[in-house]
Amino acid sequence: MTLQEKYKDALDKGNDLQIAEGYVTEVNGVLKIGGKAKYQYHKDLIWDKIKKAGGDAPTDVVAEIEVVDTSIYGIHTVVAGDSLSKIAKMAYDDAGQYMKIFEANLDKLSDPDKIQIGQELIIPN
Repeated sequence: MTLQEKYKDALDKGNDLQIAEGYVTEVNGVLKIGGKAKYQYHKDLIWDKIKKAGGDAPTDVVAEIEVVDTSIYGIHTVVAGDSLSKIAKMAYDDAGQYMKIFEANLDKLSDPDKIQIGQELIIPN
């Protein structure tokens, strides 16, 4: 298995998130990936995929991902099965932080239990 195959999910996530100026090279048994993520949330999603494939401290991959916009943690597009607590668990590792997301989106949400597929929700820092 090549390193690009091993880290395919991370590379695919980078493509899905439209990482700008992305690159992938393999040198001396180390996969180097990088580019510019719009938000820290996107960078963390890629790192989650890297750690899933290579463990908490992989030695066969180097990720140089710059964050462009640090004014918020990120934007999450609601998919089937999402809830604010599930999004908070993903973003903050704490489902109980769902009200932070709700309060940051009062312009589009009137009830924390009613989110719609396709909505783009701000995830505050």
